[in-house]
Amino acid sequence: MNKTRIVQILRHGQPDEAVLIQGWVRTTRALKGFAFVELNDGSALANLQVVINEDFPDYEALVKRLTIGSSVAVEGVLVASQGKGQRIEVNPSKIQVFGESDPETYPLQKKRHSFEFLRGLGHLRSRTNTLGAVFRVRNACSSAIHQFFQERGFLWVHTPLITASDCEGAGELFSVTTLDPKNPPKTPQGEIDYSQDFFGKPAYLTVSGQLEAEIMAMAFSDVYTFGPTFRAENSNTSRHLAEFWMVEPEMAFCDLQGNMDLAEAFLKHIFKTVLEQCPEDMEFFNQRIDQTVLATADNIINNQFERISYTEAIAFLEKADRKFEYPVEWGLDLQSEHERYLAEELFKKPVIVRDYPKGIKAFYMRLNDDNQTVAAMDVLAPKIGEIIGGSQREERLDILEQRIQDNQMPLEELWWYRDLRRYGTVPHAGFGLGFERVVQFMTGMGNIRDVIPFPRTPMNAEF
Repeated sequence: MNKTRIVQILRHGQPDEAVLIQGWVRTTRALKGFAFVELNDGSALANLQVVINEDFPDYEALVKRLTIGSSVAVEGVLVASQGKGQRIEVNPSKIQVFGESDPETYPLQKKRHSFEFLRGLGHLRSRTNTLGAVFRVRNACSSAIHQFFQERGFLWVHTPLITASDCEGAGELFSVTTLDPKNPPKTPQGEIDYSQDFFGKPAYLTVSGQLEAEIMAMAFSDVYTFGPTFRAENSNTSRHLAEFWMVEPEMAFCDLQGNMDLAEAFLKHIFKTVLEQCPEDMEFFNQRIDQTVLATADNIINNQFERISYTEAIAFLEKADRKFEYPVEWGLDLQSEHERYLAEELFKKPVIVRDYPKGIKAFYMRLNDDNQTVAAMDVLAPKIGEIIGGSQREERLDILEQRIQDNQMPLEELWWYRDLRRYGTVPHAGFGLGFERVVQFMTGMGNIRDVIPFPRTPMNAEF
């Protein structure tokens, strides 16, 4: 008999249907003449109840083995449930215990555990209701992202994790080397001799696949990356990870307007799909984690995003009837408190801010005609601030080279990037979405470490 997932039984199972279920015991209650076993296989938030009659072979010995955390397979027939809270349950004909669990030492007891406590149980925490719901939503988000781009003809490209360039220029990079850290080879000048390293030059874990995505967009028009990226930022906040996933589309023959249009449609699609695929999980988050989760999703799906320039944003902030911790001044980057004010309090919906000062944005962003701003855009969302950042890229070789020099970056290391402007250059644009950030925003989870299975943070690389 083929296995049936519990989520399918809960949604579509009918009495008299023969099933095979496999999962882990959440609870066992032995009453006079019966034992009630709650099973979960990770496919649904709710458990499926198995009711074992005392006439079942080796009843007492079996029930003693069905402890919390044990793994079992149950063959039986679905019957209409006589109890409250469930539509259907299983009348078993065969039960096999694969792995027993010691109820005295099993860390996940039937009570609430703090998320901090659960982070120390990375090998078990996915069995809890909350983390199980998180990772089902994460899966639905991932599926929705691929669906969105594939339906629009985008090519999924796998950009390198090891790179010799710092795309964002922040310098927060993890080094990749085979040199002996205790005795690295030195040049006559006393510096590390990277010519003897594996790649013959300094190499790093990437912070972004954007530059390589631009290469592919110059051949395939519309591409996207979706993979892990890394940043060696020594930050222990609830918003930062050292290893995280990024989604980065890149579109040839596209300007800033098209970029903003795609970003808005993209976010709406993700939220709509997750609500359709994970309704029970999203309701759980709304009840147990953040009572604005469903309202937030509705706000994203059913509102046209406000669009303002950076200059207009500064003017709105200067007129705000409140005092900000960080200064508001044209030429300074917007802080999270500024972004949230615009999205949460002023417009009460997502806001796209465009045309930022060139001094606070990356070298590759297209210089506007005013020579003061670049064609950049950030999507700001209530409760979280920036959720997407992107720009139209600079396709003019002379201006790009000047911007590289202005940022004190070596021209020769970006020879291939400049070549793209020599051989068939076109206007093009793209953006980046931090995947964990959108999952955190969607679920209402307070710490980004709880929306990735195995968080990597300063002083933490467990599991």
